[in-house]
Amino acid sequence: MPPRLRSALSAVLIALACLAVPFGTLAGWVAYGLTDPGRYVAATAPLADDPDVRDAVADAVGDGVVEEVAAGPLNGAVRLFAQDAARSFTRTEAFREGWDAANRAVHGAVLRALRDDRAAGRAVTVDLAPVTARVKDRLAEDNVPFARRIPVRHTAVTVLPAHQADRLRKGYHVLDVAAFWLPLAAVLFAVTGIAVAARRRRALTAAGIGTALGGALLVLAVVVGRRLTVAELPDAVEGAVDGPAAGAVYDALTETLRTASWLLVGLGLTVALASWLTGRYGHLLRRRRAPAGAPADPAPTRPTRARF
Repeated sequence: MPPRLRSALSAVLIALACLAVPFGTLAGWVAYGLTDPGRYVAATAPLADDPDVRDAVADAVGDGVVEEVAAGPLNGAVRLFAQDAARSFTRTEAFREGWDAANRAVHGAVLRALRDDRAAGRAVTVDLAPVTARVKDRLAEDNVPFARRIPVRHTAVTVLPAHQADRLRKGYHVLDVAAFWLPLAAVLFAVTGIAVAARRRRALTAAGIGTALGGALLVLAVVVGRRLTVAELPDAVEGAVDGPAAGAVYDALTETLRTASWLLVGLGLTVALASWLTGRYGHLLRRRRAPAGAPADPAPTRPTRARF
């Protein structure tokens, strides 16, 4: 194969590999990170101690109590009392246990809906009665007054409307397949591109730089995604979760993705720098390591044309 054709083919393969890296990382984060119940609960558990999240929960509880009581002119006083009580509750161990149980229940309901094609056209709901019962038992163990009188009602709470669930289901199936094939394709493209290159060291340097750029692009996408997520909260969600609380949740869920993105940047730059340094100064190191009296590497000579 001519050197120019090999170089062109190598450039195309390495470019495809560098494009597959960030998308494969994103798909793997969704398929193997967000869908794992243990990892999801572990990522959201610290949010129970986040001040913004606790304030958002207290405000939501206060508004819910006012809607239930409907005390007319006393709505403001009832709301303040309920919010103060809720803020005190969010600092207890019972709230942390209830927070983990609620996140596990919501995560399981959403995951089952995304994986089941028969759930098309139906909203994702979850029954939080087991969570309420668990919190009630915890409060009773702590001798909280009137804890035994807390009602445990089986009420279906809508987590995702039907149209949003159907849209997420299609995207989830695509990412589930891409999580396996994109990383494999990235490795195959990179290895093949370096193998067929006329100058393999230069191809390896390009692959490292492309990997670093892909990681940087993923970091930028996470930052932009955070701003869009907080700015475009639906009205129904915005009333219960304010911007800082939503940002804290987003940061907790994307922490693994941000770490993977920076690892790609570091790995790519390390490979590119090592390849460039060994190509530029490798002959000097070989000369220093050569034993005394050994003949030095002959300098490259140009072929001369025979004269007749």
